[in-house]
Amino acid sequence: MKIIENKNFPNERDLYGINDVLIGNCSFDGEADGESALKEARNVKLESCFMNLRYPLWHDENVELDGVKMTDKCRAALWYTRSLKIKNSEMFGIKALRECSDVDIRSTKIVSPEFGWKSRDIYMKDCDIESEYLFLLSSGIKLDGIKFKGKYSFQYVENVTIENSMLDTKDAFWHSKNVTVRNSVVKGEYLAWYSENLTLENCKIIGTQPLCYCKNLRLVDCETEGCDFSFEYSDAEVTVRGNILSVKNPKSGRIIADSIGEIILTPDSKYPCNAEIKERIKA
Repeated sequence: MKIIENKNFPNERDLYGINDVLIGNCSFDGEADGESALKEARNVKLESCFMNLRYPLWHDENVELDGVKMTDKCRAALWYTRSLKIKNSEMFGIKALRECSDVDIRSTKIVSPEFGWKSRDIYMKDCDIESEYLFLLSSGIKLDGIKFKGKYSFQYVENVTIENSMLDTKDAFWHSKNVTVRNSVVKGEYLAWYSENLTLENCKIIGTQPLCYCKNLRLVDCETEGCDFSFEYSDAEVTVRGNILSVKNPKSGRIIADSIGEIILTPDSKYPCNAEIKERIKA
């Protein structure tokens, strides 16, 4: 493998189409404002590099980033790339990852609006993420130990597993399919409307009007906080430890909690609502 060290690449397509190379302690920066530095590259590893220019890694294959810093000027950094590994890095440019596949990201800080769109087969562990519309239209996602803050996350995703994570979000999981969340906190408004096959196990759910219009919804030993007008028009099998503020017009299934502040069954419901709703019998 060729080694390139301690150089700066300021120009457009400086390393276009390069193969089988280790790039160490290099920068992609300068007044030339060059873009697409590593476009169409193969079998490339970057270590301790600084990236301050646009579109550096497009249409690449077998890329590794270790200790790489991408500034907010490094926009749309990784598009149409296959087989990607990132660790101990910073990704601060908008749209940092899009239409990529076979992605493994660990111990990385991400501040990137519109991160991870239309991508598939993504694994992330021990990462901090700030984004909007996180993973829009993506599939095959596995997350472990994630701290996320943002809005409108996981919309239209499919086949997702999330564990041991903190999601501070809004309108998460809308129109999602086949999602499982375990041992996590999910905080935000209007959680998972129109979702299908969503399961939350041993989770804490915080926020108003969650889990409406859901199909095949399952909550297993979860807690809720501030969850009012929940489960409207949902098909739900729910067990909650503690209190639910209010349950409104669930279509079918069973909802069990230690206590329920209010059960709202309105005569103007648009659908038949025949779910079983009950509080646990206290010893």
